[in-house]
Amino acid sequence: MSNYIRPRRPGASLFLTITIADRRATTLVDRIEALRKAVRATHRARPFHIYAWVVLPDHMHCVWTLPEGDNPYAARVQSIKARFSREVPAGHRRASHMARREKGIWQRRFWEHHIRNERDHHNHIAYCWHNPIKHGLVEDIRDWPYSSWHRDHAQVP
Repeated sequence: MSNYIRPRRPGASLFLTITIADRRATTLVDRIEALRKAVRATHRARPFHIYAWVVLPDHMHCVWTLPEGDNPYAARVQSIKARFSREVPAGHRRASHMARREKGIWQRRFWEHHIRNERDHHNHIAYCWHNPIKHGLVEDIRDWPYSSWHRDHAQVP
């Protein structure tokens, strides 16, 4: 197995994809309150700015910016995964999961992309918001409840 070294750029803006192990499961939307609780607790402990977030049944995408001088985004992802895992039943566990005391819920790795410029930032936010349409879950983003799109496009009376 290769040794991947994640870049360390304090104050970086990132696009992240975090996936559960069973891609046929609907764990994230079924347990959305546990996920929200895990994100809130992690956000309080290690602040970051959330520009966009979408939760689909088996994965989620988000765009974050870390505080200036702060770079351990992987620790934030790990914290969200761990907090969520404590709240839900175990998935299918292989011997390697048991050896590492994992519940078999998450894929071990996650995908990250460092945002390069304003256009890249805008494109990744749009990708988050349109992902439920891409996956055929809804025809209109307004119909997908697990998206920061609603926070940013709320109708003010």
